[in-house]
Amino acid sequence: MSMVKRLGIASALALAIALPASAQDLPLSPAGVKTLAPEGAIKPTGTWNLGTRAGDFVFVAGMRGIDPKENKLVEGEEARIRQAFLNMKHIAESEGATLRDAVRIVVYVTDMYRYRPLVNKVQQEL
Repeated sequence: MSMVKRLGIASALALAIALPASAQDLPLSPAGVKTLAPEGAIKPTGTWNLGTRAGDFVFVAGMRGIDPKENKLVEGEEARIRQAFLNMKHIAESEGATLRDAVRIVVYVTDMYRYRPLVNKVQQEL
């Protein structure tokens, strides 16, 4: 089966992690790890990857609520959280996975009591 069976997602809502789209053309590592930077993803803010695929696992890097079309943070707390999850969803779907395939989701926020209800709401909806 070539479909991804497991998906590891780490969401850092206060940290953007991206790699230029040209990274898609990079060959697999000697261990078979593929760098992910699908078309339509957020723009890079550093030298790290949006995600990687290793066998049946897809690991999605920390995402902020950046609109990939505008390359700007989305206005509003709930909208920003939703966009971060949509950015992760985009990376997962580029390898045939969905958010429902997630094995683990880690969310970093600056104020758990303030943001947890919003994160829970968006996670449940998506």
